[in-house]
Amino acid sequence: MAEQEKLDLFNEESKYIKGRHLVTIFHNEQNLYTVLRIRVDDTNENYEDKEAVITGYFPRVHDEETYIFYGQMKDHPKFGLQFQAEHFRKELPQTKQGVIAYLSGELFKGIGKKTAENIVDTLGENAISKILTQPSLLDSVPKLPSEKAKELYDTLMENQGLEQAMIALNQYGFGPQISMKIYQAYKELTLDVIQSNPYQLVEDVEGIGFSRADELGFQIGISGNHPDRIKAGCLYVLENECQQAGHVYIPAEELLVSVKALLEDNKRDEIEFTDISNELVKLAEDKKIIIEEKRIYLPSYYYSEKGLVRNIKRVLQQKEYEDQFPESEFLLALGELEERLKVQYAPSQKEAIQTALMSPMLILTGGPGTGKTTVIKGIVELYSELHGCSLDPKDYKNEEPFPFLLAAPTGRAAKRMTESTGLPAVTIHRLLGWNGVEGFSRNEDDPLEGKILIVDETSMLDIWLAHQLFKAVPEHIQVILVGDEDQLPSVGPGQVLKDLLESERIPTVRLTDIYRQEEGSSIIDLAHSIKKGQLPDDILKPQRDRSFIRCGPAQIGEVVQKVAENAKKKGYTSKDIQVLAPMYKGPAGIDKLNEIVQQIFNANDDGSRKELKFGEVKYRIGDKVLQLVNQPENHIFNGDIGEIVSIFYAKENTEKEDMVIVSFDGIEATYTRGDLTQITHAFCTSVHKSQGSEFPIVILPVVKSYYRMLRRNLIYTAITRSKQSLILCGEEEALRMAVARADEQSRLTTLQDKLREAIEKTGEQKSGPAEETSDEAPLLYEDTIMDIDPLIGMENVTPYDFMESE
Repeated sequence: MAEQEKLDLFNEESKYIKGRHLVTIFHNEQNLYTVLRIRVDDTNENYEDKEAVITGYFPRVHDEETYIFYGQMKDHPKFGLQFQAEHFRKELPQTKQGVIAYLSGELFKGIGKKTAENIVDTLGENAISKILTQPSLLDSVPKLPSEKAKELYDTLMENQGLEQAMIALNQYGFGPQISMKIYQAYKELTLDVIQSNPYQLVEDVEGIGFSRADELGFQIGISGNHPDRIKAGCLYVLENECQQAGHVYIPAEELLVSVKALLEDNKRDEIEFTDISNELVKLAEDKKIIIEEKRIYLPSYYYSEKGLVRNIKRVLQQKEYEDQFPESEFLLALGELEERLKVQYAPSQKEAIQTALMSPMLILTGGPGTGKTTVIKGIVELYSELHGCSLDPKDYKNEEPFPFLLAAPTGRAAKRMTESTGLPAVTIHRLLGWNGVEGFSRNEDDPLEGKILIVDETSMLDIWLAHQLFKAVPEHIQVILVGDEDQLPSVGPGQVLKDLLESERIPTVRLTDIYRQEEGSSIIDLAHSIKKGQLPDDILKPQRDRSFIRCGPAQIGEVVQKVAENAKKKGYTSKDIQVLAPMYKGPAGIDKLNEIVQQIFNANDDGSRKELKFGEVKYRIGDKVLQLVNQPENHIFNGDIGEIVSIFYAKENTEKEDMVIVSFDGIEATYTRGDLTQITHAFCTSVHKSQGSEFPIVILPVVKSYYRMLRRNLIYTAITRSKQSLILCGEEEALRMAVARADEQSRLTTLQDKLREAIEKTGEQKSGPAEETSDEAPLLYEDTIMDIDPLIGMENVTPYDFMESE
């Protein structure tokens, strides 16, 4: 059966409504969500009105043209009956004269009536459908130049291609929104891509994973050991493993086994390791992966590691700071600073300040209460004193740069830096001028301006962001990296702080003594015990600032509810209380706990508060919400916490769409209904999302149902978010299990090895001529693939099995 006949058969079996376009009520140019009104000509729905409202995802439709929309009628609670279109098509002329008039109209430039008649005489009354499915048929039309034929086809595709693509995509099981994403990626080539290599969608279209593409591939006859299928599987496993586990590379052995398991998961196919190996070689040749020795990288992570090493080495090669001040001058200035600030620096803190001022780069690390903030303030104060520069940004005029650059991975961490130092601090993205699609404006060609760069919370730095930061650091800037090495590593791939420390190539000061004990904080004592893999004997005994409430997983919600209610009675708000949990689902999961705490602090039992339902979530004015994606144009980034300050319903605004307004510390962002996937409730968040923040009260459930996530660094990170009170609840055995478990899932990186190779332990360049470094990694070819070790689960496979047979 011809493709068009299949589409027509599909349409006849669908609910439809046909009519002439009257007015477009709303159209979003980004995702093409549209609301329009038509005059109804025909429908097989039980609908008798002369006009109808159509909603769906499609481009702007033309006035006074007739369209057929396929979908179903829905009764919207506010707007009444609406026809939700899953796909549509423009009604094509049905008669010979109608087709001639259409093709010779204003839409098709250079096609006159005589040429149109020739086309119809040659191809028949269904010429348009034939051209769309087989454009080469135009070659048979007499006296039709190839340029005009191409222009005719392009115009038809521009006006009809989307409709054809949407219908076909619907047949393949794609919904209207994802279909529109696919069409925006490929335009008129959509059907060609889907029918030739559906696995390309995994790389190009967000929201389509390997399994979905594999289903599509099976439908069109691509399965088994087809090269496109194997390549897509390799890229999917590599990217997924790196994103999920934080690895920068995957060992070749592990990747081959994982890809084989993925490709054979449907039980239909048996894939040979040699087939996977051959496609890995081709992917490397196409620069889609990098293979170095037995490690396989995505190019962005490989070059980020290499670039970071190169730029750190460049920073460390500066010599001008080592002897710039005699020690006597430093000690005199330090003494005067202590007297002025009324502080007494401990020996390790003095060492940190001196090293920071006398070295091109310093890593300052330590747990809570060890005085990192005190040292940072001491560094900037003493730098100002010794260099004779003002700490007031207002004193710098005529484009003279402010010498102090303070930054952190999150907005809340940057705000804490500002509060503790009195100096302006920004997110790293803002410091580097992140502008979304175009990347960062600050780089090696337009570097940062200043004299000293201090970056806090560097445990949150992933390999890509660290590379972008150091690319923008010029030779004359001193760099101080501050962080807690025992916290969770970054969300993105890499473990930058840990690798930099373990390389032992960068001047480092570890603060170990606890100083923040004026109020006798048992939370800080608990944190340092957990660092050592221990729990204090009094863990179950209530303390002034912490307690442990024993309960099972089913009771977590009730306990969190009672604690939050008591805190509210004492005058605390939702901003003061943060519930942290490691998993989203289940009775003790983030989703359920968000519902419970929202009901306490922002209930709407009487219906007086404005609210907007999105899926299963109800957003209300006053809700605490978490940003999930970067909005660089608004200086709002993943992990920022804000408050809903306004909600506008579609009938209340000119855009005719529901809107939510969120304030992030005074910066307001607007979210339409289609944007609400960018936020979520923040009454309870994951521990990862809380990094860089502190809260007066932290409630931390710990139960054995969290088993997969229970690690020492997760518990340590969670409890160090608390400034005043910590309420642990759950199972004592689960807490002890978590504290005893160091992070067994060590991340696979090569940063520290590359640093050791590039830099001597003193931080100086190796003696002898500089070795040229190439950005080209050695590739894995047929003659070197045998270097891969035999794999686990591959007892009957030898390295020679990876080689092509003669």
